Amino acid sequence: MKVDSVEVAFDPREIGDTARQAEAAGYDGFWVAEAQHDPFVALGVAAGTTSRVELGTSIAVAFARNPMSTAVLANDLQLLSGGRFNLGLGSQVEPHITKRFSMPWSKPAARMREYVLAMRAIWRSWETGERPRFRGEFFTHTLMTPFFDPGPNPYGPPKVYLAGVGELMTEVAGEVADGFLCHSFTTERYLREVTIPALERGRAKAGKPLAGLEISGPSFVATGGTAEELAASVADTRKQIAFYGSTPAYRRVLDLHGWGDLHEELHAMSRRQRWDDMTAAVDDEVLTAFAVVGEPEQVAAELLARYGDVTTRSSCHAPYRGDPERWGRVFAALRNG
Repeated sequence: MKVDSVEVAFDPREIGDTARQAEAAGYDGFWVAEAQHDPFVALGVAAGTTSRVELGTSIAVAFARNPMSTAVLANDLQLLSGGRFNLGLGSQVEPHITKRFSMPWSKPAARMREYVLAMRAIWRSWETGERPRFRGEFFTHTLMTPFFDPGPNPYGPPKVYLAGVGELMTEVAGEVADGFLCHSFTTERYLREVTIPALERGRAKAGKPLAGLEISGPSFVATGGTAEELAASVADTRKQIAFYGSTPAYRRVLDLHGWGDLHEELHAMSRRQRWDDMTAAVDDEVLTAFAVVGEPEQVAAELLARYGDVTTRSSCHAPYRGDPERWGRVFAALRNG
């Protein structure tokens, strides 16, 4: 199992050093989320400060961009990194696409499928020199003049990872992507009963087995080197679970466990901005269903027990900064498991 570092709240002025530290700590991948800052800019910097670690977006918002602009960004990062770039895409939810990015929203799974196929057609055009002939329901790409054609990438096109929670988006990932990014708001039961069957259906459409598809597992890990650090990590994790649990698009995970009423409660409190009350509503049963909780030495065994037979990558945040030697042993256990 590969072990990845994921940066969400980062300072772009420090991201080069952060990536270098992650590589030195032994991580296999360094992934950056699109939140307060642009992940593509951050990874462009990281490409220049690292030489081994894989680089990826986890995730970049697909529907905030068109396939051509994303294809160009991904192609350049594949070139800058020497073939180490992974393009991780997600749909986000409708209010963010329409109200934050002022972009169209409809049929997100079908749109994402076409988005990936359009990018692949663009990359193929640059590889072969032929004019793109992509015409779909949502996107059309039929023009490519020599001035705008970067030519073949010596490292080939980047791998495409898709993130999803719902069955339709997950099926699309199985059909057209190289990898799947499990949302952190996922439980072992949801992964096994909903996610994996949907990926298998998508792979069957493409005439491929599930084997060969990279699957990055859920990332909620509440841990710490001291009791105080562990308590702080648990509190932060409860807060994240409460935030996701209040979002209607993610209710289906709670429903599977019979916790639909918790979503209603969290959603109502979020509308009144009762953030502390939301965190308190996440009890220990819910916490441990979504998160691995314990000392660092307990993390690897629990992650492997839950997900080791179905996931090929595992993501943890940045505990290596405090005790790289201790966490090096955890990473080794995950890889060898």
